[in-house]
Amino acid sequence: MNWDSSFENFKNYLKLERGLSDNSIKSYDFDLNLFKKFLDSNQLKDTPLNCKTETIKNYLYKNLSDKKSRSQARSISALKSFFNYLIFEELIKDSPISNIEAPKLEKKLPQVLTEDEISQLIKSVDLNHVFGQRNKTIIEVLYGTGIRVSELVNLKLSNIFFKENILKVNGKGDKERFVPLGEIASNEIKTYINLRDNLKIDSKFTDILFLNRYGRALTRSMIFKIIKDASKSIKLEKKISPHTLRHSFATHLLKNGADLRTIQLILGHESITTTEIYTHLDTFHLEEVLKKYHPRGN
Repeated sequence: MNWDSSFENFKNYLKLERGLSDNSIKSYDFDLNLFKKFLDSNQLKDTPLNCKTETIKNYLYKNLSDKKSRSQARSISALKSFFNYLIFEELIKDSPISNIEAPKLEKKLPQVLTEDEISQLIKSVDLNHVFGQRNKTIIEVLYGTGIRVSELVNLKLSNIFFKENILKVNGKGDKERFVPLGEIASNEIKTYINLRDNLKIDSKFTDILFLNRYGRALTRSMIFKIIKDASKSIKLEKKISPHTLRHSFATHLLKNGADLRTIQLILGHESITTTEIYTHLDTFHLEEVLKKYHPRGN
């Protein structure tokens, strides 16, 4: 068994058995191929079935020692998952990386915008630009629904239910969920659709909501650029991405009284512990809640 075929089998396992998203699988593939390149460049003969712990230690030292702890942890996690898969398939008995510990990571709190910063970001979009309404709608939908950027670029017209004020999205691992659609985002979508109809639309993308100048689906990188350009135009000092709008959506819901379980369902988090990170974001609000509701809060 060679590395290429075993990696392909592993990726199929991740998709079919574990239901991981394409982006997650690409991340595994990237880290595993870095390891393979190390083996090739050093003319090492280790195979997936007889890979030595010493080889992996050398790889981690030579290739990752100068990387950030988060990158190191991700690479070690990818290798651990791969060798655990080989054990699961009864191709090896023991993992050569089982005794190698990943670096401990500090819990990094996500960047969040204030409600005023969100308003500035939306108002900064030039509606006289040919794609101004599209870009404004994108920001409104990301902030107004909390969906992921991968869910946004794949959002279909047929999955928008205006009467019920609901979107149907395909989340991680192709898991479907329904997300409430607010009135403002709904109205912006309707305005954009009227302009969208003037495009010459590629027949493969007639059901995709957000399109580029060629009538095809937007890429993730294009969404990042739209957010970055809007951020620059208001001279925002925070470094933001489309995911910042998702974090802001959840934080503002929590701040205004929504419960964690509801936020978990809207965001599509499998575990509520993932959602709990938002309780750490607005310490001022939490302090005010304590003062207001606890008998000894003042």
